[in-house]
Amino acid sequence: MEQQIRTQHPAPRPGLPGHAFMPVRNQRTGSLPGRSSRAGNLSSVTPLLLLVAAIAAAVITAGCALPPHTITLDEVIDRELGQNPSPAYGYRCTVGAHRGASTAFRENTLAALQAADRDRKYAFVEFDVQYTKDRRIVVYHDLRLLRLFGSFRSVGDSTYAELAEMTGGEIATYEDVMDMLTKKINIEIKSQGDFNEDARLADAIIDDIRQRKRDRDVLISSISADLVRYINDTYPGIATGQVYWLTSSTYLHFDRLTEGLFEEFGATRADYLMLHVANLRNIEDLLKLKPRGKAIIFWDFDDKMYLVHKDASDRLWGESGLKALFRSLRSSFLSSFQGPRADLPPPAEKD
Repeated sequence: MEQQIRTQHPAPRPGLPGHAFMPVRNQRTGSLPGRSSRAGNLSSVTPLLLLVAAIAAAVITAGCALPPHTITLDEVIDRELGQNPSPAYGYRCTVGAHRGASTAFRENTLAALQAADRDRKYAFVEFDVQYTKDRRIVVYHDLRLLRLFGSFRSVGDSTYAELAEMTGGEIATYEDVMDMLTKKINIEIKSQGDFNEDARLADAIIDDIRQRKRDRDVLISSISADLVRYINDTYPGIATGQVYWLTSSTYLHFDRLTEGLFEEFGATRADYLMLHVANLRNIEDLLKLKPRGKAIIFWDFDDKMYLVHKDASDRLWGESGLKALFRSLRSSFLSSFQGPRADLPPPAEKD
């Protein structure tokens, strides 16, 4: 009977579920059966992966803080409009100096531009150019000296020597500014309403930046659509920006109006749509309808400009795609661990 039972219930095979089984180690290698090659591969690969991850984290988080010239779009909206977007956009913005460090010094002067070039909170420096009566290129925004120097004299009707005397030597020449600046530059050509005059000025500027081998460092912008088209037709390798102040879509947030803005902008083939910060009120449609390959820069009458990085193609002029990707990854990684920037100016009063 006992023999019969043993016949009906054969001894369990090692390794089957439900049966206690202690695998026997290989006497030569000391490893468990079937695991030696897999364990060996893992033991060699894992340290390599950890090393790569450690290097990547160290590179991305170098400095353990976002660059001073990097903030979020939400912080820009809070500062300029006094609004706190919900849900947050989270897009990165690069800050530039509008007319130099123009809140600390008189705008567009050598002092303002040099301060901006040295200050790490600005990634690029913007200034305005126009011709004098004797064909000198000077750095000045308005057509007349009234706002800054109390004189009704116009820049275009005065010689450089006269302007230097009336401004106490504060009006800067284009050559002096370019000799000094090292950062990326946005040069706005102040349109005189005369296309031929504007085009001659653009020709002179582009010839100079090419001789300096700085054509990849410079963005040329203007409020004149005809001039922007001319630059794109004549100098296709030069980055261009189309400047707007207020448009119909600034306060009337209809898709068709924003589409019309982008159609008008697209006709110039400019690379950057440059809008006054009042247009942040329409940020939802602007981001939704923005063509890929075109970037948006917001500017204000103070010292700030903001380049919005929504897509991978939204980068500073002359910057490589790899460098832009690195900045984006680093910003995203660090932003997830950091709160709001403590060094930002107080938000604007709400309307």
